[in-house]
Amino acid sequence: MRDNDEKNVLVTGPDNNSPRAIAGIRSIWQQLIISKTGFIGAVLVLVVVLIAIAAPLLTSHDPSAVNPLNRLKPPAWLEGGTAEYWLGTDNLGRDMWSRIVYGARVSLIVGMGAVIVSGIIGAVLGLISGFYGKWLDAIIMRVGDAFMAIPTILFMLVVMAIVGPGMTTLILVIGVTNWVPFTRVVRSEVLSMKERDFVFAARSIGAKNGRLIIKHILPNVLSSFIVICGMNVGTTIIMEASLSFLGLGIKPPDVSWGGMLSDGRQYVATSWWVATFPGLAITFTVLGVIFLGDWLRDVLDPRTESAQKS
Repeated sequence: MRDNDEKNVLVTGPDNNSPRAIAGIRSIWQQLIISKTGFIGAVLVLVVVLIAIAAPLLTSHDPSAVNPLNRLKPPAWLEGGTAEYWLGTDNLGRDMWSRIVYGARVSLIVGMGAVIVSGIIGAVLGLISGFYGKWLDAIIMRVGDAFMAIPTILFMLVVMAIVGPGMTTLILVIGVTNWVPFTRVVRSEVLSMKERDFVFAARSIGAKNGRLIIKHILPNVLSSFIVICGMNVGTTIIMEASLSFLGLGIKPPDVSWGGMLSDGRQYVATSWWVATFPGLAITFTVLGVIFLGDWLRDVLDPRTESAQKS
């Protein structure tokens, strides 16, 4: 009987099964088509994802195979270039196209993996901080302030230098150092939600704190959480590229766009393609994630109507 009463209370929440929510779900595709930034972002992200998934089918060269005889070959459309290496080769004779394609896998895995880690940590701490408040809130927020006071890239450089480079290590380090924005967003939403009538009603019929958080508050903060996750993927990709550029991120033979930039920086004046193509790959990927994140914010944030006008 109590479970049925709680289900009825949950329905009274502001974002569950309301006509506006149902209409929003049904019109999500139409809104994406209408929004220029959202559509462009979705296309860019989709292209990168498909390239990463189909990497073995799109390449004919091993991205780590060294061939000094083909060192610094220009792209196919320049003098001296060949169709076999249509984006040219790097300083070790490795195929640029193959390295960019396989580098997309690394960037997406690190970007999404680190956001999952930081999102889980931030969401749990935000729910606890916002719901229980008092000394728990004070401790979590002060720890968050301490993390924000430390330069993120410097902290990650120190940790990576001590622990050593590697994909798993990189995901964990970036994830653990970037939980604060997630915590603050979730906490602010929880502070508002826990004062709503449907939460008081659920408490009045005997719902425990854990049940209130999981079944009544968490579903109503997911939209804001999803938005900040989307926005942080682009930042994480840039962090991974920065650490790999400095030699403390992805280690060979794994391919990283940041590592490719590092390899090509001394050849910018003579062999511009070695650094330009991975730089463009980072730019378009992050730009697509930012555009898609902006659109998600407009669609999922009930306080804005810009999605209707974009």
